[in-house]
Amino acid sequence: MLLGKTLAMCAMKETKFVTWLPAYGAEVRGGAAHCAVIISDEPIGSPYINKADILIAMNGPSLAKFRPRLKDEGLLLVNSSLVEEKQDRRARILSIPFTEKAVMLGNIKAANMAALGALISATKIISPRTALEVLALICPADKKDLLKVNEQALKEGMRLAKNTAREGTND
Repeated sequence: MLLGKTLAMCAMKETKFVTWLPAYGAEVRGGAAHCAVIISDEPIGSPYINKADILIAMNGPSLAKFRPRLKDEGLLLVNSSLVEEKQDRRARILSIPFTEKAVMLGNIKAANMAALGALISATKIISPRTALEVLALICPADKKDLLKVNEQALKEGMRLAKNTAREGTND
């Protein structure tokens, strides 16, 4: 949810039209949760996404549930720390160990910011500078250590996506 909300806030800061539609599973705490974000240069008629241009799958159940909703030739960002995605000619796949990198940075919860960094690098949908500004805005004043690790994770995700794309691999 934080990844999607941050992305939406960044797009708004860049004066784009945005919808952010969160959905929590019946279990709420610890249950399945996902969100849909639409970013456009034109007004958006509906927040519903039938077929997505981009899917970020942070775990196996999410990949299984939402993979059919990714457009052919869409971008699939996969958290390879938790999911093994096979090659698929219908999608451009970037498989990056977001969770592993977040743990190395000292906070597993920063995996979502590594994924946001990879998305920024792969799509240029928002500027890295805007993402860093929004992270500083949403970080609680008494949790500046979280800001630092989230900034590091964002930058690491960008670096990993750039290297993965350059190498033409999905590791």
